[in-house]
Amino acid sequence: MTLLDRPGVASLVLILLLLLLWQAVFMVAGAMAIASPASTFAYLAGHLPDLWDHIWATGQAFSFALLIAIAGGLLLGLVTGLSATAAETAEPLLLAANSIPKIALYPVVLLLFGIGLPAKVAFGAIHGIIPVAIFTMNACRGVPPVLLKTAAVMGLSPADRIRSILLPSALPEVLTGVRLGFSLTLIGTVLGEMFGSQSGLGYLLMTSIGLQNTQIIMAVTVLLIAFAASVSTGLLTWERHLRRLR
Repeated sequence: MTLLDRPGVASLVLILLLLLLWQAVFMVAGAMAIASPASTFAYLAGHLPDLWDHIWATGQAFSFALLIAIAGGLLLGLVTGLSATAAETAEPLLLAANSIPKIALYPVVLLLFGIGLPAKVAFGAIHGIIPVAIFTMNACRGVPPVLLKTAAVMGLSPADRIRSILLPSALPEVLTGVRLGFSLTLIGTVLGEMFGSQSGLGYLLMTSIGLQNTQIIMAVTVLLIAFAASVSTGLLTWERHLRRLR
């Protein structure tokens, strides 16, 4: 086993390389274009309490949006995955819907929900629900047919088939969809705050861009990256564990 194969070492090396790249870009572009790593972390250390209200607003909207995206995506994916005909019909429709630029739907979201928390939640959820549904549906289609035939012979209800057969067999692939849905829901929530909110990290980011405040821009970016990377790493570790068990 090499040094890079040890748990955590590769991640630390990657973080160090990214910090060095960040510092190099700062030295080339200058403070007017980007804040340095040292000044950004110093700003976060001294002003994190000032950002708490925006962090809370984003966290609240994102939590609701992620819950809706995962629950809706799982339900849609399981329902269509139970039937080959339903899956073949739903898959091109879901792929077509997923290819639509979601920002084009934002005026409709604002008309339906207005400016505020409901709009941020809705815009975040529509980013994440379709990937979760697609991965869940394809995971169900990948379940060995002999298991489904056995369930039919035993007379199991659709709910029993989902609980006893589909979920245990398809869970690793479903978790892959959840990981992707998590990332896209976070992106959607922040975008919703940038264009139709008066609070949250997205709103703070948009305001800072207008004021050319690179210090806040980089601080907010670091917070979002750190949160997304931490949760994604945890989900990926869980997914690998489930694959080993299966």
